[in-house]
Amino acid sequence: MLLDKVNSPAELKALTVDELPAFCDEVREFLLDSVSHSGGHLASGLGVLELTVALHYVYDTPNDRLIWDVGHQAYVHKLLTGRRSDLGTIKKKDGLCGFPRREESEYDDFGVGHSSTSISAALGMALAAKHQKIDRRAIAVIGDGAMTAGMAYEGLAHAGDIDTEMLVVLNDNDMSISPAVGGLHKYLSRWLSGPFYSSMREGSKKILANTPIMKRFARRAEEHTKGMIMPDATLFEEMGFVYYGPVDGHDVVELVKILENIKDINEPKFLHVITKKGKGYKPAEKDPVGYHAVSIFDLKKGVKKSTVKSSPTYTQVFGDWICDMAAQDDRLVAITPAMREGSGLVKFSKDYPDRYFDVAIAEQHSVTLAAGMACDGLKPIVAIYSTFLQRAYDQLIHDVALQNLPVVFAIDRAGLVGNDGPTHSGNYDLTYLRCIPNMIVMAPSNEDECRQMLYTGFQQDCPTAIRYPRGKGVGIEPQVKMQALEIGKGEILKEGSNVAILLFGSLLNEAEFVANAFDASLVNMRFVKPIDESLIKSIADSHDLIITLEDNAINGGAGSAVNEYLHSQAIQIPVINLGIPDEYIEHASREEQLEEIGLTGEGIVKYVSEFNKGAYAKYLTQNALKVGGCLLDPIKEA
Repeated sequence: MLLDKVNSPAELKALTVDELPAFCDEVREFLLDSVSHSGGHLASGLGVLELTVALHYVYDTPNDRLIWDVGHQAYVHKLLTGRRSDLGTIKKKDGLCGFPRREESEYDDFGVGHSSTSISAALGMALAAKHQKIDRRAIAVIGDGAMTAGMAYEGLAHAGDIDTEMLVVLNDNDMSISPAVGGLHKYLSRWLSGPFYSSMREGSKKILANTPIMKRFARRAEEHTKGMIMPDATLFEEMGFVYYGPVDGHDVVELVKILENIKDINEPKFLHVITKKGKGYKPAEKDPVGYHAVSIFDLKKGVKKSTVKSSPTYTQVFGDWICDMAAQDDRLVAITPAMREGSGLVKFSKDYPDRYFDVAIAEQHSVTLAAGMACDGLKPIVAIYSTFLQRAYDQLIHDVALQNLPVVFAIDRAGLVGNDGPTHSGNYDLTYLRCIPNMIVMAPSNEDECRQMLYTGFQQDCPTAIRYPRGKGVGIEPQVKMQALEIGKGEILKEGSNVAILLFGSLLNEAEFVANAFDASLVNMRFVKPIDESLIKSIADSHDLIITLEDNAINGGAGSAVNEYLHSQAIQIPVINLGIPDEYIEHASREEQLEEIGLTGEGIVKYVSEFNKGAYAKYLTQNALKVGGCLLDPIKEA
C-alpha cells in the first residue's frame, strides 16, 4: 500500500509521479471509508483529492503557504499532513476540527470556515514574505461557489494591481464547462505554462520596456489571443493575473507538470481547474448537494433518507410558514445567500420561482437587495444563518434599519450549532441586533411560537428578526392558524416563589427543569427588543432572585438588557445571567457543548445552589449591590 508510506508531504515527494494515480485511488478509498464511519463533509473533499495531492507534491509545505477557502474540502489535506489516524475523530469533541485551524497543525496556515477569504489571506502572506525577503510561495485554493462573493474580487483586484508572487487556484466543479477540458486545452495549458512561453514573455517585457506603447500593444495582443482560445482567461488577465487553464483537476500527473511549470513564475498567477464534486463515488457524483455533508452511512447502500415522520426542525417550520404566507400575500419574496437547502427554501423555490432569489455567497448584497425591494412595496424575507448575517452588519444598520424598512430576517442556526464549531456558531446575534434602533428582535421557545413570530414579524412596518436554533425544538406541533403576538410582551409559564427564570429563546427544557427544582417562576420573555419592562418590574417586586437564560453570548445579550432596565430604575435584586461565556466553544455535539458550559438543567441547578450559599447570602448580609443587576461569571467558572 502506497498510503502506508505517506504521513507527510516529505514522504509524498518520495513517490514517483507515475505512482501518484494509484496513490490517489488509495486515498479516495480511505477517505470514503473514514467519512462513512464518522460523518462529515465528503463530496467536496473527493472533488479536490488529486489537486490536493499535486499541490503538496510540488510545493514545499508548510514553508509555502497553502490556504483553503471555506475549508470543508480539506480532509485530504489533513490526511496528508500527519492526521490520517485521527481522521475518524473529525468534528467530534476533542477530535479534529472540520476546517483548517492554525492551532491544530503547522500545515494549517489560516483558520477558515466562512467563504471567500483565501485570496486576501494568501496575498497578505505573500506580501509578508516579500517584506521580510523570505523565499516562500502563497497559494489560495478557492471553489467556484466562493467566487460569487465580492470579497474574492476585492482580493483579486488588489493582488493583480501590486504584482506580487502568488497563485490562485480556482476549483471549478461546474460541469457545464467540462467539454472545454479536452486534448487541445490540455496542450495549450501546458504550453502556456511552460518555460519556452514564459521566457518569451519575460524577454518581450525587457525588449519593450522602453517603448510603453508597444508594450501595451503586446500585452493586449496576448490577452486577446488567450481570450479566443480560452474565454475564461480574459477577466483574470484584465485583473493583472496570468491565466492558465482550464485543466483536468482529476489528472494528477498533468496537474503536477503544470504546477511545476508555473511555480517559479514570479507574478500573480491564476490556475483554472475543472473538477467533479463527489468524484469517484457514484452516489455523491449524482447528488453532490446531498453528499456535501453526511452523517454515518453504509458505503454500499449510500445515505439513507429517513421515511419516519417526526417533529419538524425549526428550519422546516420556517419552510412551511413561508410557503403558507406566500399563498396569502403576493408581496412576499424570499432571499437567500446560497443557502436554499440549509434555510428550508427548497419547496418555496419550486412553488414560487419568480419570488425566490438566491444571490449566491453575497450576504451584503442580499440585505441591501431586500432594502431596495422593501422601498418599493415588496415584503422581503431574508433567510440567513446567524453566523453569516455578521458579514452584512453594515448593510443591516445602514440600508435597512436606518431607513426603517419592513425586512424580515429569518435567522437560522442561532446559538450553539454543535460539530461545525465556533466558525459557524450563532452566539452573537442577540447582542449585535438589540443595539440597533428600529429593530424588533424575537426568540421563540418552541416550534409553534417560531411560526407565530414569523407571522408577527411579517405584519410589521419596520425591520424584524426572528432567531432560532439548528435542529429540533421541544416537540410542540406548529398550529396552522397564524396569529400575531403583542409586540414586546412576554408570558408567565409557571408561577413560583422566590426565584424567577426569565427565558429568552430555545432552552425551554432546561428552564423547566430548573423551575421545577426550585419551585421557581418561569417566564417566556419572547422579545429581546422591545423587552417587556413592566413584566420585569413585576417579577422583581415579587421575587428575591432573577435568573436570565439565553442561547447567546452573556456579554451584551438579553440578560444585559434586563440588567440595564433594573439599573435604570434603581431596582435592587440579585441577577444571575446565564448564557454562552466569553470564549469560543469548541466543536462537539450541541448537547456536549451545553454540558461543557453548564447550560444543562443539572448544571444550572448546581450553579444556582452554590450561588445561594455564597454570593446571594453575602448580598443579603452586606447589601453590597447598590443598584442594578449582578452580572456573574459564566457557569463553568463557578
